[in-house]
Amino acid sequence: MERNERVYPVVIAPDAKDRMYDHFEFLARLSINAANGLLDALLKDIWNLRTDPFRYPMYDRPYLPVGKYRYILSNKRYRIVYQIIGNQVFVDDIQDCRQGDDKTILNK
Repeated sequence: MERNERVYPVVIAPDAKDRMYDHFEFLARLSINAANGLLDALLKDIWNLRTDPFRYPMYDRPYLPVGKYRYILSNKRYRIVYQIIGNQVFVDDIQDCRQGDDKTILNK
């Protein structure tokens, strides 16, 4: 049986890229191997959004429009916040869940 799998292009916002590399640089001060592992895990999860990004839950917060964002938990503590517009996935934020809710995506 053939599987018809749709592929969604993924775009990472510049602010989300900056935050991802901030997390990497912070962790690299402690362990370069751990930092590389974090970066690999984040990128793997982001690129996995190309197939069925609808499988992850909605990211509903009182300060966000209802139903606009979804999220995936990566590496046990990083939240990748994204939205699906048409046939594209836009990663808008990468948050360290240990720091509480990050309202940086409010500016989107």
